[in-house]
Amino acid sequence: MVRAMSRSTRFVDACYGRPTDCTPVWLMRQAGRYQASYREIRKTVSFFDLCQNPEIAAQVTVTAVDELNADAGIIFSDILVPVRAMGAPVELTEKGPQLATPIRTRADIDALKIIDPNVECSFVMDAIKQTCAAFDGKVPLIGFAGGPVTLASYLVEGGHSNNFMHLKNMLYADPETGHALLGKLATMIARHLRAQAEAGCGAIQLFESWGGIFGPEDFREFAFRYHKQILDELSDVKVPKLLFGTGTAVVLEQLKEAGPDVVGVDWRIGLDAARKRLGPDTPLQGNLDPCCLFMDEGPLKERIQRVLAQAGDNPGYIFNLGHGILPPTKPERARFLVDTVHELTRR
Repeated sequence: MVRAMSRSTRFVDACYGRPTDCTPVWLMRQAGRYQASYREIRKTVSFFDLCQNPEIAAQVTVTAVDELNADAGIIFSDILVPVRAMGAPVELTEKGPQLATPIRTRADIDALKIIDPNVECSFVMDAIKQTCAAFDGKVPLIGFAGGPVTLASYLVEGGHSNNFMHLKNMLYADPETGHALLGKLATMIARHLRAQAEAGCGAIQLFESWGGIFGPEDFREFAFRYHKQILDELSDVKVPKLLFGTGTAVVLEQLKEAGPDVVGVDWRIGLDAARKRLGPDTPLQGNLDPCCLFMDEGPLKERIQRVLAQAGDNPGYIFNLGHGILPPTKPERARFLVDTVHELTRR
């Protein structure tokens, strides 16, 4: 994976490990509340307990791939798992992640541990090994981590936020403290992604789900510099590295500049426009709006065709959603999406 078209082609070959006779498909958040099999398991185990049980986490991952016929699995875990291991008191509620005591002072940040993922998050690595054994080379497994801004937003806001007031107050009014938090998270993220690759993942992805809260200048200051730091630290890890941000069309060039092998694109920009800006030799991933899975099959197929047309014939492309599958989604729609992409792109 050195440069230009050869990098694109070799990415697909390396990441998917199967004949590339059609466009590869994998869906963000493959296992979740939209699946009956997952809901049954969750009746007996809490979310974070499931994440910490390698056998069940592997089972959930394998079941999702089997049900969807996706071309790769994504390990069942959560971006907040390593943050909890650092000492942040994160709990998952019906309203999403919550911290009773947010991280807002330098003392709070200093108290967060720099972890060894193979120790504090050994259950993730065990789940990866068990999943890879179950896949037996038929499909590869993808590891992931949340981006520094995204993780910091949950820590500082105490949960989900509509305006990110507390995080931006820290970053703008006390940038030294903000950078201390982002830097500490970046160090942890790089270690966590490395450990997942070493445990057997065929690719690793960095999710900056809340990167779109910034304009271009602030994105470069508070997001890009840490994306580049993480990817530079992982330069010797010989698996494809993907960088994805939600709402980041305005800073697409910065995502590429950070140095990933693949740039993920959400539905707020067409793949043809992204390709024009990033060049034909930049592998892309994306970008169907997850809400399109609420459509009937006819209109959904039209949307799929539109995405594929925008992607063009460049082999450096992975069909994906523009973000995670939503809980009300019918599983048969997700399977229809995968099968339709395979049907329309079979060579």
